[in-house]
Amino acid sequence: LGIRVDGRDRLDYRQLEIETSVVSTANGSARVRLDHTDVLITVKMEMEPPLIDQPRNGKLYFFVNCSANAAPEFEGRGGEDLGTSLSSMLERVYSSPHTLDTSKLCVVPGKYVKGLYVDIEILECGGNLFDAVSLGVKAALWATKMPRIYITGEDGGELEFSVSDNPCDVDRVDVSNAPILITHLRITENLTVVDPTPEEECCGPVQIVVGVTPKGLITATQQLGSGTFTPQTLSASIKSARDLGVKIHQRLMEKLRQEENITDRPIKGFL
Repeated sequence: LGIRVDGRDRLDYRQLEIETSVVSTANGSARVRLDHTDVLITVKMEMEPPLIDQPRNGKLYFFVNCSANAAPEFEGRGGEDLGTSLSSMLERVYSSPHTLDTSKLCVVPGKYVKGLYVDIEILECGGNLFDAVSLGVKAALWATKMPRIYITGEDGGELEFSVSDNPCDVDRVDVSNAPILITHLRITENLTVVDPTPEEECCGPVQIVVGVTPKGLITATQQLGSGTFTPQTLSASIKSARDLGVKIHQRLMEKLRQEENITDRPIKGFL
């Protein structure tokens, strides 16, 4: 009882592979494979003026491209709608002040901040996109290295900058509180599963996506599908997502630290 078609328990994930720094032209990148789900995330940094009401805070932008080759349902507007839903959810979970300290991205208060452009390419869709993308985004931000910027002077009221060309003189993004997403698919009342396959997603009428920080703080929730949850099932799913999210955060950070400590690591990814 409770064993799925592929032999997993209802709270088991499929095999996950994460590879960082796979795109040499980006400040940070990661590729995530979750069975047949395959996503590539790149991060690029740009200098730009801050928002008027947040003069000391940098900015994050999320762009999702669902290739029509990734899944048949992405043809037409199907991919656009999913991409919009994904980027909106990422913006919500990362907008919480408890997730990412964007003040660390400030260069000159009120004038210049760093904007991080996070581009997400869905290469193949094998189910559970939200979770896979969120893991890839955190891994890519972890791997992001921004050349250190120094203010060298002022000419005619305009500040002058120099950018360090030392590959070791970089600024990193603090992702210690960055969230991930945990999705619960409702099969029937009082029965939900995580990391659903495409076949399971066809059987479940509704999903709940929960943004969870490493300390178990829930930053956002979103319901997908036209079905409903009873209060009891919804409450149990959110609690389970929180507990599972804390464990996955720990394993993810252990994997990222191990990978970074490998000298002369062979890159098997892009470029």
